[in-house]
Amino acid sequence: MNATDDAVLLERRGALGLITLNRPRAINALTHEMVRLVSDALDRWEHDDGVRTVAITGAGDRGLCAGGDVVALYEAATVGPPEPAVEFWADEYTMNARIAAYPKPVVAIQDGLVLGGGIGISAHASHRIVTERSRLGFPEVTIGFVPDVGGTWLLSRSPGELGTRLALTGAHVGAADAILVGLSDHFVPAADVAALLGRLESEEPDSAVAAVRADPGPAPLAAERELTDRVFARTTVPEILSALGTDGPERAIRETIAAKSPTALTVTLEAVRRARALDSLEEALEQEFRVSTRHLTTPDFTEGIRAQVVDKDRSPAWRPATLGDVTADLVETFFQESPWSSFRSVRVPSKETS
Repeated sequence: MNATDDAVLLERRGALGLITLNRPRAINALTHEMVRLVSDALDRWEHDDGVRTVAITGAGDRGLCAGGDVVALYEAATVGPPEPAVEFWADEYTMNARIAAYPKPVVAIQDGLVLGGGIGISAHASHRIVTERSRLGFPEVTIGFVPDVGGTWLLSRSPGELGTRLALTGAHVGAADAILVGLSDHFVPAADVAALLGRLESEEPDSAVAAVRADPGPAPLAAERELTDRVFARTTVPEILSALGTDGPERAIRETIAAKSPTALTVTLEAVRRARALDSLEEALEQEFRVSTRHLTTPDFTEGIRAQVVDKDRSPAWRPATLGDVTADLVETFFQESPWSSFRSVRVPSKETS
């Protein structure tokens, strides 16, 4: 095992290759170095006949991964140069595709907080495990950004309009809802995760998971399917807000959405809708790369990070300030070819070529 101050710990346990994200004080937020280390481990273990299963987990008790290192992205966008951010996204999205196409089982332990990039490193795995402590979500619109890491692909394939709702609210969901939405597969009590990892040293994942999985209980979002499908099927964000009531839970949903970046909301809705028409995760990641890199030249991305993470005043000044001022031409610029496409792109392996 590597030294405990390494950002990613790699360990062989019998037939199991264990990857542990190891920045617990940052809830294991992904740095570029971590992405490269995980990708290198996947490359090495793919051709190691002694490794039959790979597992991904996080150090500490707060979560698998709270997302990407947005402060580094903020510095790339504000101080420059922007190329490190482009490189990060390209390598991260390539890793996401690599996990989805991996020729061996990948078991992701989605314990605690699993947000943004944390979903990217876990929700494309073949076996996705949640616990009673799990909180999964895409908070990107809160910082003027758009769900990425294959998030638009996953959310566009959630039942009904549940994915659209999660994308626009940035809400976190628990274990049962994560399974309902399609971000996770099985519920295992947190106290049994160590036993699961122990079984994976010699057992196939299906039998190992079957031995410890349990019932997560009812999914709260299942009771709100009618409301969700009726409201979030609307064509535009203003129409969605208008369809929400002014009292109780509907008012809370409306206020949550209305506080987000108008540009991010509009682009997010368009990205999820376009992802529905795509044929593969790889195509969605390529679309997300165009959208993400475009944010390096728009004001809301850096303003959102400033307000939520840097200054923490929670008072972003969005530009444009209203949904009505977000034009169709502005939205379309996010989906055009990335200005950095000649510099770097996403490499998207398939199971046939892995």
